[in-house]
Amino acid sequence: MHWLDVFYDAKWQVTDTQAIYYREIIGNAFGLGSALLGLRRTFWAWPVGIVGNVLLFTVFLGQALGNDQGTPLYGQASRQVFFIITSVYGWWRWRSRSNGTVSPRWATSRERAIFIPLALTAVLVCFFAFRAVGAGFPVPWWYYLADSWIFVGSILATFAMARGWVDFWLCWIAVDLVGVPELLHFRYYPSAILYAVYAAFVIWGFVVWLNISRTEQPQRLDSPTMETVG
Repeated sequence: MHWLDVFYDAKWQVTDTQAIYYREIIGNAFGLGSALLGLRRTFWAWPVGIVGNVLLFTVFLGQALGNDQGTPLYGQASRQVFFIITSVYGWWRWRSRSNGTVSPRWATSRERAIFIPLALTAVLVCFFAFRAVGAGFPVPWWYYLADSWIFVGSILATFAMARGWVDFWLCWIAVDLVGVPELLHFRYYPSAILYAVYAAFVIWGFVVWLNISRTEQPQRLDSPTMETVG
């Protein structure tokens, strides 16, 4: 459709070789909207986030899709796909609650003993995989390590959010500490600015969920008594 082509190609030409696509700005706006809805613990956070994920997927592939942004960020692009998958899961989990909200709780010691080693292993696997895929691009080794953590950490944070773990805010802080410098280095400026805003926002969100977890009766999302036919 013509209007879709116009939207896809719409951009702000910063220099002769660098452009900022409106898809990046709008996609990040949907991401911020999803985070705000997540703070309010409503299941609408998930479908809103999915829209942003689809838009940002087309942005972070960069030159691989003919964009002017330059170096494709495979970790950033790949995580959008997993965001969508995890978001469908989270949408279902939160929607299954009778009131459509979640009661935050910390992950248990047993859960951490499982996901922390898996996350570290996944970072190493992704490092070698991303380096192999991007062998033709002149980027430093740390780029692949940073992108691997951003990819794995983001998936871990989204999964933890779907489970209602307070820990997910801490995961996002760790991702932002790496993601903002990387995005600035590769000139994805709108995303870098919004990620910096996220960094302050997730600290606020962590405090809110922490206080709720202390005042509400902890409830597991996988408890049979907490699920209804949605």
